Amino acid sequence: MRRLPLILPALWLGLLVAMPLLVVLVLSLSFPAEGIPPFSLPNCAEGVNTESFTLLLEDPFYRDAFLGALAVAGGTGLLCLMLAFPMALGLARAAPSWRPLLLALVLLPFWTGFLPRLGAWIGLLRDEGWINGLLQSLGLIEAPLPLLYSWPALFLGMVHAYLPFAVLPLYASLSRIDPVLEEAAADLGATGPVAFLTVTLPLALPGAAAAFLLVFIPAAGEYVIPELLGPPSAQLVGRVLWGEFFQNRDWPVAAALAVVLLILLILPIRLFQRLEARR
Repeated sequence: MRRLPLILPALWLGLLVAMPLLVVLVLSLSFPAEGIPPFSLPNCAEGVNTESFTLLLEDPFYRDAFLGALAVAGGTGLLCLMLAFPMALGLARAAPSWRPLLLALVLLPFWTGFLPRLGAWIGLLRDEGWINGLLQSLGLIEAPLPLLYSWPALFLGMVHAYLPFAVLPLYASLSRIDPVLEEAAADLGATGPVAFLTVTLPLALPGAAAAFLLVFIPAAGEYVIPELLGPPSAQLVGRVLWGEFFQNRDWPVAAALAVVLLILLILPIRLFQRLEARR
């Protein structure tokens, strides 16, 4: 009887998580074919098709797409961590009466649609946008700066989208640190920066690692932000996967890309789970 309440969640996870993953795995081992749908399932006569995975391993285009996605995700995680740490520290040390309002401000971007926020950045960064218009009106530039469809615009959009994911775990970690520890360090002669580096920062490292991973994992497969804000050269795995699925209509290769990306993210996902369990 104790396991009865777990049956419904297990069925739910099996239907919405395990089954889609199984479908993607079967699709990655299918054979490309002309028609609708553009693939034929593995069968006893032909076996399974592993050419999609062989292509991903041998073609440098796909290798660069994975490396670029991981690099962008890592850079986004580091930038979010650098911005989130002082924000989370301020939240943790704010007066209790101010914390709900400050947390609401951190979560405010989630209250609006994702695409309208990106549309706002497009309006700000385009050649005729507000930023170039302001710089030209001040006489700082003569011609518009190519802000949109650039690497800075891509990272700007990524950090804007994922920054709250880094603030919240850092705030949870910093809020658990007893202020008496820093006071004890001060009594022993440590200055404010020394007390922060020797007491607060080491205790916050698990929360910082969790914050980085919480940004890195979804950012590695991001498609919308690189497509709307990034340069054409930013052929990350999310954009490549979309192109294989909708443009080339090579569903086995697209599914293989998804499977390999999931395999690459299993390690950081498990690391995040262990950090959360330890916290």
